[in-house]
Amino acid sequence: MKIATSIFALLLTALLASADAPVASTPTVSGPHQQPVPDLLNMKGGDRPTPLTSVTIEQRLNSQLPLDAVFRDETGKSVPLGTYFNGHKPVILALVYYDCPMLCTQILEGTVRAARVLTLKAGEDYDVVAISFDAREGPDLAAAKKATEMKFLGDPKAAPAWHFLTGGVDSIKRVTDAVGFRYVWDAHTAQFAHASAIYVLTPQGKLSKYFYGIEYSARDLRLGLVEASQNKIGNPVDQILLFCYHFDPHSAKYTTYALGLLRLAGVATLFALGGFVFISLRRDRRTKGSRTA
Repeated sequence: MKIATSIFALLLTALLASADAPVASTPTVSGPHQQPVPDLLNMKGGDRPTPLTSVTIEQRLNSQLPLDAVFRDETGKSVPLGTYFNGHKPVILALVYYDCPMLCTQILEGTVRAARVLTLKAGEDYDVVAISFDAREGPDLAAAKKATEMKFLGDPKAAPAWHFLTGGVDSIKRVTDAVGFRYVWDAHTAQFAHASAIYVLTPQGKLSKYFYGIEYSARDLRLGLVEASQNKIGNPVDQILLFCYHFDPHSAKYTTYALGLLRLAGVATLFALGGFVFISLRRDRRTKGSRTA
């Protein structure tokens, strides 16, 4: 009986203590009303805060980048953005931040993977510019990120064509507005919430193509660069492919262009028929000549 009474007393004490303790699943925020806040670490779908719904990339094809916007390169030198748009080579642009623990690294590594198999040469045919949209970051962090990505690239000769920039709020905003890149700071994770893409620009700094995600097809990227250069780079095969493929801005991929294939097939048929007629006429002449002799 004494044992049962002791157990009951212990259980009652535990229940009273738990009732007085704060509930961990509903933390409170400081303020006049001490309102409970939801568990922000396990949010799913519609539970996300409203600001995250504004994270997007709006295509603004043919939009001009602010070439007079000033940034600092990985060496700390101040440079206008126009330094990398000389009117001769297209540019691949990546908007990231270098201290990002997740998505930005994947964007850069996806760009490097595509560059490793591209037959176009960085520095000769195109340049790559990465811009941090975190104004707190500086050249030291940019230099460290470049060193990491260039080691992954494995081509020291191409390194001078890869540029990692940082800048002030005004310069960053001008670029992100021109590209249509919308991102927000998530205080609960202490990270920027943003979408993933890279952009191909003309040698004059106008937006030509958007490639979404973190993996970029080498074929699509090559054709995008050839088009952005106004067909000044590449080879005749690229011109044929551009004739047969059409860029879909919604899927951000080059898809088979049926009309182009039909035209190409028609041209090939005409050449084949012309060759057949030429050979036939030549054979007839030879036959007549041998009979006359």
